[in-house]
Amino acid sequence: MHFHGTTKHHHRRTDRDMTEGNIAQHLLLFAIPLLIGNIFQQLYNTVDSIFIGNFVSKQALAAVGGSGPITMMFVSFFSGLASGAGVIISGYYGAKNEKGLRNAVQTTYTFMLGLSAVLTVLGVVLTPFLLRMMNTPDDVFDQAAVYLRIYFWGVSGLLMYNTGAGILRAVGDSKKPLHILIVTTLLNIVLDYVFIVPLAMGIAGAAYATIISQFVSAIMVFYTLGRTQAAYRVEPLGFIICRPELRTTMRIGMPTALQMAITAFSNVFVLSYVNAFGSSYMAGWSAYIKIDSFAIQPVMSLSLAITTFVGQNLGAGKDERVNKTPYYGLVMAAVILAVTISPIIVFAPSLVSLFGSDPGLIECGTFFIRRISPFYVFFGINQVYRGILSGNGDTKVGMAIMLFSFVLFRQLYMFVVDRLALGIVAVSYGYPVGWAVCAVLFVGYYHTIGKKVNRLTK
Repeated sequence: MHFHGTTKHHHRRTDRDMTEGNIAQHLLLFAIPLLIGNIFQQLYNTVDSIFIGNFVSKQALAAVGGSGPITMMFVSFFSGLASGAGVIISGYYGAKNEKGLRNAVQTTYTFMLGLSAVLTVLGVVLTPFLLRMMNTPDDVFDQAAVYLRIYFWGVSGLLMYNTGAGILRAVGDSKKPLHILIVTTLLNIVLDYVFIVPLAMGIAGAAYATIISQFVSAIMVFYTLGRTQAAYRVEPLGFIICRPELRTTMRIGMPTALQMAITAFSNVFVLSYVNAFGSSYMAGWSAYIKIDSFAIQPVMSLSLAITTFVGQNLGAGKDERVNKTPYYGLVMAAVILAVTISPIIVFAPSLVSLFGSDPGLIECGTFFIRRISPFYVFFGINQVYRGILSGNGDTKVGMAIMLFSFVLFRQLYMFVVDRLALGIVAVSYGYPVGWAVCAVLFVGYYHTIGKKVNRLTK
C-alpha cells in the first residue's frame, strides 16, 4: 500500500497535521483531549459500579466486575480492527490523498456496522457459557447474566461511537470525541441515578443507563462526521466497501484485533483464579480494575497519539521524525506514571471505598492496588512501543509479542501458581509478570529490527 497524493484540503482545521513542528508539543496537545475523553468513557462502567456497590449489593458489584473481561474480549477485537483502519486513514491524511482517505472512511464505517450486528448476537448467545467458564460464583451468576445480556443488546452504540471517534483521531481531531463523551457521560450518570435509586431497577438499570448513553454518543459522532466538508466525511447514504482499503485494514488490523481479543480472553482465566478466593476478592478485584482503568489511561492516550503521529509522518515520508519517537514517548510516559500512580497507591483505601463500605471489599481492593501499581512502569514501556509499531503498520510482530507475554507466559505463570497453591499474593502478580516480559521483548525487537522497515509501504 502506498500513501501519496497532492490534493489540498479546503476545510476548517479542527484536525492536526503532525508532520511539522515540535514533536513533544504535538503528542501532548493531541493526547490531553484524548486522555480526558478516555477518562469520561471509563466513567460509564465506573459510575455503574459506584451506584451498584452503594445502592444494590456487594454481589451485584462483583457481577459487574465479572462481566468486564467478557465485554472487553469482544470489544477489543472490534477495536483492533478499527485501529488498523485508523493507521490507513492517518497515512492517507498525512499524504494529502483525499480520494484514498474518503474511500477508507466509508469502507471502515460500512464494515464496522456489519461487525457490530454480529457481535451483538454472539454476545447475547454466549453469555451463560462465558460466565460458567470464569467460575462465576452462584451468588453472582444470575445478576452477571442480566447485566451482560442487556449490555450486548446495546453494544453496537459503543462500537459505532469508537469507530467514528477513531476516524476523527486518525486525522488529529481529539476534541470532538471529547465533547461528545462529556455530554453522554453526564447523561449516563443521571440515568444511573434514576434507574437504580428511585426506580430500584438494580443491576439491569445500570446496564440500560449505559447502553442508552452509548447509542446517543454513536448518533452524535455520526452527525459530526456527516456534516464536515473534509475528505473524511461520512456520507449517510454512501456506505461502500472498497476492497483495497478493506484488505489493508484486515492486514494491519487483524493481528491487533486477534491479539487484543485473545489477551482479553486470557483475562477471563485470570479472573477465574481470583474468583476461587470468594466474592470479597472478586468485588475487590472489580474495584481495582475500575481504578486501574483510570490509572492506565494517560499512557494509553499517549500511545494512541504516538500511533497517529507515526502514521502521519510515515505517510509524509518523514522517517527522521519517527525515529525520535521512542525518546519522547518514554520520557513522557515516565513523567505521567510518576504523577498518576503515586496518589493511587497512597489513597487506595479511600478510592476503593467509593465502590462500597463493606470491609472485605475495601481490604481486598486495596491489596490489589498496592501489589500491582508499582509495576506500571513496564506497562508504560509497552504502550510507547506498541504505539510506534501500530503507526508503522507493524502489527504482526506486536501481536506475537503481546500474545506470548499476556496469554502464553501469563497463563503458564498462573497455572504454576495455582498448582503450587502459592495464594492470592502470587496470583496478584499475574499482570505485572506479563507486562515485564512484554517490555523486554518490545524494546529488543524495535531496536534491532522494527525501526528499519516502513511496513505501510508494503
